[in-house]
Amino acid sequence: MFDGVLGESMLKRARKKGALEVRIHDLRLWTDDRHRTADDKPFGGGPGMVMKVEPVYRAVETLLKGKRSRGGRTSHVILLTPQGRRLDQKAVRKISRRKHLVLICGHYEGFD
Repeated sequence: MFDGVLGESMLKRARKKGALEVRIHDLRLWTDDRHRTADDKPFGGGPGMVMKVEPVYRAVETLLKGKRSRGGRTSHVILLTPQGRRLDQKAVRKISRRKHLVLICGHYEGFD
């Protein structure tokens, strides 16, 4: 699913040069039910599905363990949602200065 995005264009070149490292993690690894459920119906009702907060939280806590401060800089976690601020060039320039980013991107309306 991610090869098409990560294996083309600027991302491909950045990865080849070693300027960018991308790691993809399956949130189902941090679930606690036998069906490995990472999504659910919204608590407030309504159509569609939302990501469960618990697996996301557990994943971030596990993945950042020991990486809270790299070279005096803190890891930055960015949660990408349709309701958030627009990811424009100004925002990209600002976050590009960070050494360690965790981007949480779901294929959902949001988190609940």
